[in-house]
Amino acid sequence: MEDIFVARLMSSDLQAVGPDTLVEDAATQMQDNSVGSLVVVDDDNQLLGILTTTDFVDIVAKSKPKAQTTVERYMTTDVVTTDAQTSIVDAADLMIEHGIHHLPVIDDEEGVIGMISTTDLAGYISSVQTPSPA
Repeated sequence: MEDIFVARLMSSDLQAVGPDTLVEDAATQMQDNSVGSLVVVDDDNQLLGILTTTDFVDIVAKSKPKAQTTVERYMTTDVVTTDAQTSIVDAADLMIEHGIHHLPVIDDEEGVIGMISTTDLAGYISSVQTPSPA
């Protein structure tokens, strides 16, 4: 895998916004384009920042006044899951196929026993790969 460079795997179809874009409009753009982040650029397409779904958690948490809305209104109910005996390749394939970053791990008797994420998979790949020549 050391012969595979970022250019081969990167997405070049980016979604971008300007720094004066309203967060509501940014959220709509992310949803409409099924992306988890937007790059924030100036008029010369120079990177100013990035806005991610994680940033929206902070936006909601810090909003005033607080909305009295339960998670039930927004939660996904058709959840893609896996079990502890699924290979990481199959788990990664599931994530890619469904466009998700978190995969709950379910046991028939115990219920939810864990979660595997794209961060977990990236960390594993990083730990088993030897670094590029120093």
